[in-house]
Amino acid sequence: MSTVDLKGEVHDTSVLARAREIIENSPSPRIVQEEIVNAVSRNAIWRGSECLNLLAPEAPASPLVRQLLASEVGTRAAEGHIGSRQRWFAGTKYIDEIEALCVELLKKVFQANFADHRLVASMIGNMTVYSALTQPGDKIMTISQPFGGHSSNRMDGPAGVRGLHITDVPMDPIELTVDLEDFAKVARQVRPKLVTLGASLTLFPFPLKEMSAIVSEWGGKIFFDGAHQLGLIGGGQFQDPLREGACVMTGSAGKTFSGPQSGIIVWNDPELSVPITDAIFPTLAATHQVNRVAALAAAAAEFLAFGKDYMAQIAANAQALGKALHERGIRVLGDHKGYTRTHQVILDVRNYGGGYKVAERLAESNIITNKNLIPGDNAEDWDYPSGLRIGTTEVTRYGMKESEMEIIADLIARGVTEKDKPAVIKAKVLELRNSFTKLHYCYQD
Repeated sequence: MSTVDLKGEVHDTSVLARAREIIENSPSPRIVQEEIVNAVSRNAIWRGSECLNLLAPEAPASPLVRQLLASEVGTRAAEGHIGSRQRWFAGTKYIDEIEALCVELLKKVFQANFADHRLVASMIGNMTVYSALTQPGDKIMTISQPFGGHSSNRMDGPAGVRGLHITDVPMDPIELTVDLEDFAKVARQVRPKLVTLGASLTLFPFPLKEMSAIVSEWGGKIFFDGAHQLGLIGGGQFQDPLREGACVMTGSAGKTFSGPQSGIIVWNDPELSVPITDAIFPTLAATHQVNRVAALAAAAAEFLAFGKDYMAQIAANAQALGKALHERGIRVLGDHKGYTRTHQVILDVRNYGGGYKVAERLAESNIITNKNLIPGDNAEDWDYPSGLRIGTTEVTRYGMKESEMEIIADLIARGVTEKDKPAVIKAKVLELRNSFTKLHYCYQD
């Protein structure tokens, strides 16, 4: 194998080395292509049918949504806004139909006056908001990572790239929501132009109405980054940001909303439409994957039909799972408040080796979770945090309910405490997973 200069490489060099070996030792690019297909197939078998996927940021899309992601329209370009005069290319009349249906469906799901469909990722939605509503040098407030804040709203993400000055939103480490009294003090001192409520650790609602009243004293605005809670919001299982004081809401279609990996942005104020859509096109999106737009529209139609029941079961399962884990001696954050109001359950596993070691140990048993910073950690503890994040979206879509959460809690507890070896737990995971193979909350062929 030829020598490669790896100076500056951020990826795992051993994994890249194996890939280079495959490429260089293959007699034909066709063989390399087959290796790619095989890797996709291996992932589909293992992650798709043999694991308990408890990742909070993931959900299985319906068969129709997956079909549309592979559709012919994905090879077509459609720069510009909907309507032939506003397109760069001719021949987009059917694409206009697809995109218009998507926009109107999103408006209906979220009861919003305006929506945009062109964000290929939710982080681009956050960049859109910062581009549209702030100028470099403006002051904003966002949530720090140990309390669930996401990098897209911090110095190492779009907020930092925009050149914004960031102050932490004061959080209560016990109640796991905004400390309203401290927020009022800090916000009145800082007078931020924008306050972002965006968290990848999301358990309980934010005091949006009260926060909005405070920042309105100097014309500040609230931006709700609902990446994780978007489906729960649309299904009436969480707070309603646009009616509680947020001027704009972004989110991910690939999490609780259970659509394609995609961003969504909705708002009500017509004065925001030009700055927001100008930031989207031509600044951040040009050809925006029309196959993804079609899949997003189909997911939104499914959501109108099944979303309310689906989201209610997700939340009920999360509460049941949190309670069951607590009863098995695992420390669950928010236990005094019913564990969670979302799809997430957060464990403190510092006494069992920390989040990274526990997540890797569970993965050996075919239980997929993720390490997570929790209150008490520092931002620099990112690689080895104290917490473990669990989500109930995927197991719910496969038809599991509260009784199955008891079984899952037992499997997790046995893995966390190392009471059973991974092979023993894995066998039980396969048995449970093989009993739930049909996707629910979508139209069946």
